Amino acid sequence: MQALKIVFAGTPPFAAWHLETLLGTSHQVIGVYTQPDRASGRGKQLQPSAVKSVALSHGLPVYQPASLRSPEEQQILAALQPDVMIVVAYGLLLPQAVLDIPRFGCINVHASLLPRWRGAAPIERALLAGDDKTGITIMQMDKGLDTGAMLYRKSLDISATDDRQTLETRLAEIGREGLVHCLDNLQEIRNHAQVQDDSLSTYAHKLEKNESLIDWSKDAETVNRQIRSGIGRTPAFSFLRGERIRLLQALPQKSTANVPPGTIVEASKNALRVACLESVLDVTWLQIPGKNAMHIRDILNSRKELFAPGQHFSNSEPTTT
Repeated sequence: MQALKIVFAGTPPFAAWHLETLLGTSHQVIGVYTQPDRASGRGKQLQPSAVKSVALSHGLPVYQPASLRSPEEQQILAALQPDVMIVVAYGLLLPQAVLDIPRFGCINVHASLLPRWRGAAPIERALLAGDDKTGITIMQMDKGLDTGAMLYRKSLDISATDDRQTLETRLAEIGREGLVHCLDNLQEIRNHAQVQDDSLSTYAHKLEKNESLIDWSKDAETVNRQIRSGIGRTPAFSFLRGERIRLLQALPQKSTANVPPGTIVEASKNALRVACLESVLDVTWLQIPGKNAMHIRDILNSRKELFAPGQHFSNSEPTTT
């Protein structure tokens, strides 16, 4: 198929990786849409999205509307005369008027095996649910939320050690390969699109902050899923002697401890062993307030008393009077 004129829409690093791949093909990226700059960091300075940074480094025109619902914004997009719009984790809903602008419509790269985990947090939800498989689906967008006809699907096994970041990186690799394949063969692939089975759909709600608060009354495998799903974005946490501790890496064990859940059973240079429901969790990487993430052996050098056996993690912050 001849080279296509592409408008790209995306925001986070996952999307930026796909944009970088497109820039290495024969297709032409003629414009980039991304969400408005957001304040972040301690100074609350406006920061560009990962997609904007890539676009600017390649001299591409960048558009950052707060919405694409207005006729004015739709006219700006239409004036670009794109053959196709590629959407990857953009974060804004596209009205039907926008879907109809490109010659070949809008195509979305989604990080799940649709119709499972439609929505904003498919990677996190797959990990939390204990799924053993996920993948990439590339679909022709329609007015529904991740309901469009599927152009391409490729599965990926989820390992016991995968967390949100490692799984996202692996999914991006197959997503980029699949996207180029679809664009190079777009007309033929569109002719063989498969309709999703709505009866099999599940919804991947964005994670709420309270979902990162560890519930030690659950078994160690469930707690470990919380930790793995929060890496890099919504870290799992618990309270220990009034301090908010982030838990970043752990390994569930089948052994048990005859103490209440949340109790530290053992603190060694190898792991912090914490009691869970009929199981224990060996925590290896943590982050205490005001410090960088550290292995437990390094934390014990300076804060051994905080993690002494018998101390108890709590799922509620102490109140002050």
